[in-house]
Amino acid sequence: MAAEPVLVLGATGQLGHALCQALIASGRSVVAWTRADIDVSQLSALRERIAQLKPRWIINAAAYTAVDQAETEPALAQVVNAQMPGMLADQAKTTGAALMHFSSDYVFNGRSTRPYLESDATDPLSVYGHSKRDGDAAVQASGARHLIFRTSWVVSSHGQNFLKTMLRLASERETLNVVSDQSGVPTAATWLADVALNAMTMADSAGLNGLFHATPSGHTTWHGYAQYVLSQAAAKGWALKASAAQVHPIATTQYPLPAKRPAYGLLDSGLLANALGMPLPDWKTGVDQVLDRLSADMRT
Repeated sequence: MAAEPVLVLGATGQLGHALCQALIASGRSVVAWTRADIDVSQLSALRERIAQLKPRWIINAAAYTAVDQAETEPALAQVVNAQMPGMLADQAKTTGAALMHFSSDYVFNGRSTRPYLESDATDPLSVYGHSKRDGDAAVQASGARHLIFRTSWVVSSHGQNFLKTMLRLASERETLNVVSDQSGVPTAATWLADVALNAMTMADSAGLNGLFHATPSGHTTWHGYAQYVLSQAAAKGWALKASAAQVHPIATTQYPLPAKRPAYGLLDSGLLANALGMPLPDWKTGVDQVLDRLSADMRT
């Protein structure tokens, strides 16, 4: 086990939690910082703490993720999602560490007719998307050893997400209205954590470096996702008022929000699959695992 620790920022989030569990299970020395430990928007204090720790890897699972709130807090979103990753990359380069950073399909405008490649031009529609795009660029420009993973629709049994929201609403209401004209790929945090660890090993042993798209195979819409979740939950014995058939499709225009979302958020993860030599699972596999875990927790 390396004497220098792996630092995980955002350790209580969906992804940060999964990363910490996977890292500890692999035998690595982990230092996990939560919001209670450090305010990542305070860049000078964060830089000083990292300099004292001297981690071998900095894993940035912290982010400003309130997509709609970012429209009225653009400065804070920019600090956390763009300036902070840039600072982490500069610190990593200075100390010889490596940085792992996570990004979003929201860096694209959603007008593509095929899954986005890493080389495709970005064109974000929202403040959040702009801040994530700028964070990617800052890390890439730093010259630090880095891995950036763009992903979408993260789901976990830990924390809050769309799947849990659908289960809660379906237990309270007899019908649900869900947007059906936005496409994407639900991505299990546990799978993404496994990908991250495999990539970290390859970075240390074979110099793997750069930007990768990281989502499972297949795709769905928010409406299709909701229907799948409710149908599977019902089969597992969940007591729900609304069935999959009672999830009604609506257009984005019928559910206006402050921030624009890309209508098409599919990412081509072929580069990652080839680099790691691992097949991409169907997105339903990860969702099923989350539902199994939630069902087990409900019975205990």
